[in-house]
Amino acid sequence: MFFDARSAKLLKPGQHMVIDGCPGLRLTVSATRKTWIYRYKSPTDGRMKQVAIGQWPAVTVQAAAAQWQALREQRGEGADPAAQRRTERQSALSEVMAPKILTVRLLVEAFITGHLKAQRKAAGARAGEVALLRLLDEQPTFAQMPAASVTRSVAFEVLDSKKATPTAAAKLRSLLGAGWDYALDAGRLDGEVPNWWRMVMKGRLKSKGKLVGGKHQGQQRRVLRAGEIGELLGWLPNMHELGSDATQMYLWTCARGVEIFGMRPEHVAEEADGWWWTVPKGQTKNARFSAGVDLRVPLIGRALEIVRRRLDAVGESGWLFEDARGEQYEQKDFSTYIYSLQPYSEKVSRRESEGLVIPVAGWSPHDLRRTGRTLLASLGCRDEIAEAIIGHLPKDIVGIYNAYTYDAERRHWLGELSRHLEGLAMPAQDGLPARP
Repeated sequence: MFFDARSAKLLKPGQHMVIDGCPGLRLTVSATRKTWIYRYKSPTDGRMKQVAIGQWPAVTVQAAAAQWQALREQRGEGADPAAQRRTERQSALSEVMAPKILTVRLLVEAFITGHLKAQRKAAGARAGEVALLRLLDEQPTFAQMPAASVTRSVAFEVLDSKKATPTAAAKLRSLLGAGWDYALDAGRLDGEVPNWWRMVMKGRLKSKGKLVGGKHQGQQRRVLRAGEIGELLGWLPNMHELGSDATQMYLWTCARGVEIFGMRPEHVAEEADGWWWTVPKGQTKNARFSAGVDLRVPLIGRALEIVRRRLDAVGESGWLFEDARGEQYEQKDFSTYIYSLQPYSEKVSRRESEGLVIPVAGWSPHDLRRTGRTLLASLGCRDEIAEAIIGHLPKDIVGIYNAYTYDAERRHWLGELSRHLEGLAMPAQDGLPARP
């Protein structure tokens, strides 16, 4: 059996990949997902039929091959897997519709369909769905037990089994708590059933920070110093264009990565006082707040140069930041790229020859945003203006009564930030890439 994960990632909607050594097993691609499919001829009427096995990469090629083998054996024994699957679904639907026991799996599936996919952004909903379904697949006994019978000790055991990855465990705790709330609100659980997920392990699932050299670094709030900023800006020509442009956009706008990489031509316009980038509210972190508004970002200096150059070269996808495949370059892509340049990354440690290693180590893309905000404060920018620039909502009573947009102040202080950054920039480094 051979499976090329890289080729699978590059598949376009409507395409598919057959798996060598597994006749009838293929990976098909729709607009939103990649699905393992078993295609076969029905033993009853000879027509081609197919059965979905699961979504990749949540279901690995090994797991898909194991399920394919089981379905193939059913087919060899004269059974029709699709017909059998349909019968099982109808039976499961009857069980759901009937006033029978609500298992943990049924509760979670109803929460995914009724809340996650309906109320949350697609990326967040997908991540939550994958995490929940993976937990249920890993712990089948827990998945099949009645949801009303989940005790405090059961909840503790589930979360305790994930404590090696505290951030992921805390996310699961939050998702399961929301799932139980959803079932209680819908009346599928008796109102007297306690939601232990809101109480168990509270405050004890804290990240130890990223691993560097096998050691946890703890919670760090990294801000690049003036010399580091200058060295980084001088080293930018060593990066590929997407990485260099993204680094500068973080520093020159103080915007979030998801906002930068979600930029489209219709978000940019030249107005009377200069160029502006308007981030739709739905793409900002404030989308869930009624007081949230579109984020207005004046484009100044290098940020304006980058945006105008990318406007002239925008592809069919419509994204200003487009990868080599013609798809949106995402925040996770940039984060992975920056990590791969750090001297402590696995990619660098596995090298047998020389390669790019960034000279300013120990930072993530979000630290660039924090650095920009810190520089604004050091230049004398008032907090309410700096907070407006980075897209934070005003707190408490100020947010209710102060509707001023600070457009003029945004342009003034991002102009000051641009001049300060240019003053820090070192000459471009030519020749060999930097080494650790």
